[in-house]
Amino acid sequence: MNGNGSNRIREEDVYVNRDAHPDWPTGAERLLKAGDEVLCVGGVAEVVKVLGRTGDGSRLLELKLKDVQGAKPFYAAASNVLVVPTQVAA
Repeated sequence: MNGNGSNRIREEDVYVNRDAHPDWPTGAERLLKAGDEVLCVGGVAEVVKVLGRTGDGSRLLELKLKDVQGAKPFYAAASNVLVVPTQVAA
């Protein structure tokens, strides 16, 4: 058993912080499509593809971070992303 706690994965590094945006729905609560913006653990990302289902029943999303030059696509459960609200036209 390794007593070094620095190798442990922290919850805030794996799960999106819903407290930061309590009024934003999760991806499991909204029907997402390619091009939608979501907030994930890494920041704002664009949905590249909507794939099959995950173990919790939400969709598997292929995402790409918007603000990171050269970022490679990655996968996340829709239940672990927050949907960026669309701006209401004035």
